Amino acid sequence: MPLSQLPIGEVLSELISGLRRHPCAVLRAPTGSGKTTRAPAAILDAGLAGAGQVLLLQPRRLAARAAAWRIAEERGVSLGQEVGYHVRFERRATRNTRLLVLTEGMFVRMLQADPLLENVGAVVFDEFHERTLDADLALAMSRRLQIDVRPDLKLLVMSATLDPEPIARYLGDCPRVEATGRMYPVETSYQKHDDRAPIPDQVASGVLQIAEQTAGDVLAFLPGVGEIRRTSSSLSDWARDNDVALMELYGDLPLERQQAVLRPSDRRKIVLSTNVAETSVTIDGITGVVDCGWARINRLDPSHGINRLDLSRISRASAEQRAGRAGRTGPGVCLRLWTQQTHRALAEHDTPEIRRVDLSGALLHLLCWDEQAARDFTWFEPPNAESLRQAMALLNQLGAISDRGLTQLGRRMGRMPVEPRIARLLCAGQQLGHIERVALVGALLSERDPFYRPGESGPPAAARHWSQSDVLDRAIALEEYERTGRPQTSLGPIDLAAAKFILRSRDQLLRATNEDESLEATLAEGECGADEAAQRAILFAYADRVARRRESGGLRAVMVGGHGVRLHPKSAVRDARLFACVDIEDVGKPESLVRQASAVERDWLPRELLSVNVDVQYDAERKRIVAYRRERFIDLAIDEAATNVPVDFDAGQILAQVAADQLDDHFFQDEAGLNYLARVRSLAVWMPELNLPQLGADPLRTILGDVCRGRRSIEEVRRAPLTPVIQTQLTPEQIRMISREAPERLPVPSGSLIALRYEFGQSPVMAVRIQEVFGLRQTPRIAAGRVPVVMHLLAPNMRPQQVTSDLESFWRTTYAGVRKELRRRYPKHSWPEDPTTAQAVQRPGQRS
Repeated sequence: MPLSQLPIGEVLSELISGLRRHPCAVLRAPTGSGKTTRAPAAILDAGLAGAGQVLLLQPRRLAARAAAWRIAEERGVSLGQEVGYHVRFERRATRNTRLLVLTEGMFVRMLQADPLLENVGAVVFDEFHERTLDADLALAMSRRLQIDVRPDLKLLVMSATLDPEPIARYLGDCPRVEATGRMYPVETSYQKHDDRAPIPDQVASGVLQIAEQTAGDVLAFLPGVGEIRRTSSSLSDWARDNDVALMELYGDLPLERQQAVLRPSDRRKIVLSTNVAETSVTIDGITGVVDCGWARINRLDPSHGINRLDLSRISRASAEQRAGRAGRTGPGVCLRLWTQQTHRALAEHDTPEIRRVDLSGALLHLLCWDEQAARDFTWFEPPNAESLRQAMALLNQLGAISDRGLTQLGRRMGRMPVEPRIARLLCAGQQLGHIERVALVGALLSERDPFYRPGESGPPAAARHWSQSDVLDRAIALEEYERTGRPQTSLGPIDLAAAKFILRSRDQLLRATNEDESLEATLAEGECGADEAAQRAILFAYADRVARRRESGGLRAVMVGGHGVRLHPKSAVRDARLFACVDIEDVGKPESLVRQASAVERDWLPRELLSVNVDVQYDAERKRIVAYRRERFIDLAIDEAATNVPVDFDAGQILAQVAADQLDDHFFQDEAGLNYLARVRSLAVWMPELNLPQLGADPLRTILGDVCRGRRSIEEVRRAPLTPVIQTQLTPEQIRMISREAPERLPVPSGSLIALRYEFGQSPVMAVRIQEVFGLRQTPRIAAGRVPVVMHLLAPNMRPQQVTSDLESFWRTTYAGVRKELRRRYPKHSWPEDPTTAQAVQRPGQRS
């Protein structure tokens, strides 16, 4: 299409002018406006890149290949010469290529090889609104490079829907350029009720419905290749009968078939596509859209511990983008295969990947690029601090980093086009001398499982296990399919498309690994068999998921971190004591189901992750402190034996935690110590000038830790003397004053020393026989005379006959009546008429 007919043509001169004034710019232009093909070419033609290349970054491989092909076609050059592309495992470019289209991930790896981008003059970020993690990382790295050492580097951020203001501020308040589109109205309809049928069946029915409402081409959105194939199969007879070209469009489609979809056709087209057609490529002639409402979105898969494509509902913004594909060349129609009520519940926008994926891969790339920059890196939108911490912990566990920074192994892993876990697995396979088998395992773990689960495609055949590894069994079954071509394997039927994709991915991983000779084999082939190498490599990738059976032959186990897991009953791991949990369901529940596991031999565990400690703990059955010598892998105890508690170990803190749960007024057996505690607390109130310590509302808990110090059992704690512990908080003078002003005992006229019972908040109590206080005219007082003693005057049977804090009044008013009663009951005892002058009697029955 001539430039003058494209919306982008109206703003290109403004864009070039803005980039001449400022090293950065933001371009907002609708899908189909020509920004992808014309803006990078305009930068090249204007000389803004100097002698360097113009790099055009795309979020997907298909979009990168499509953009390169279309730019080359528009410029009348051969693809791979002036204009080329570079995607994962595929490159069509030469040293003379001036405009290179590549994925964001490939650009991040390019920065590792060429940190200064010496041969690059401009970087264009297309479809930035998709906010992939690689895009955020690539932009932040480019901006850092531009500010620090490459002020001549031009950066252009393009999007159809992104709000230009925040990104323009991030890029130094750079120029903003906006192109207006020419959109035709699109009539959108919804389903009346939620359809429970499989997605391919719903889409096939929708295509037939929309094909009758419009004469143009139809674009149908599906989540993935599997759904596309099944929909295509359902529509094949109809397409043949109606002379309709039924076409597929997805990321790994060969370039020739991709071009056939994008070129005009003399037949009506029905295009079955993943979300690559949402914004990344433009298909002319589309007047009808069928949208299933689902997409496979990259997010952290907790079951495997790596980023994977997860089936998710799209956002309302994505739905609008999809519907808009029907209104580019004329009025269109869109059928949404969900209800209006469901539509209102959709998220307004997609969540940026930086908030929903594992960050270990991005951090590893950043560390490989510039370790110093990684410490104070300025993101467009900073990730969650906890996500960064978890990512660093994983890299450390994988051996990619250490206390001294990035390791040689980490640099090797950073060059691999896979997640850090899979990169570690491949490095281990190369070191163990069996990279072929391990590369297949890596492909299996990275891609969609090709094996049907029960109920997906009929009952599977009885599984045959070659090993004690569910992952290795899958690899062997795939090799069996590769040899025989039969889809019915010993592990049951497989999805042929998924199986072929995994085998191709294996070959690509194998080439990428063998091209890098920086890691030498540590074991010669033959010293370790292929099966063992695969299982050991799995251990290296999933060291943080090693589990130990709770009991021999049982399915329940405990994993590193203390999480409980349960093996699937049909797991190949039949009796191994240790195993790595590779595929886990119900992550976050008290006990997760392990669908795929791989046995681990004790001798395979990396020594640097092993430790031996003596653990001291409380044994609830024996009610005492015990010690065990434990060997741990990370934090998982794999061996233990009873041993002696170290002589210098103070178990007080452990005992204090146990005792705290049992603590009440009857816990301690030291009555004298409890009384002393009450004396201190009471005197602190009665005589504040003594500055006695404030022991709080719950003084037993306050002193509990000190009481437990040096003890070995709860019984020792219960019997422990409390007074010495309390006195450690007192000065010698305070101890003397307590003894004097809140005495433990007081003398009475009989010559006895009678104990005082203290209770905080009350006056002390003296329980004494009446005969022993004859001759005592007034109530004894303590605390410098401020507090009277409450006297429990006892009859000869040692039961209280009178309670008084005014002894003088008792003698004067009450004693006569008490004397009459007690004299009748106890005639042999002394009952003088005047007790204030009578001789006190110490022994029962003794007369004055």
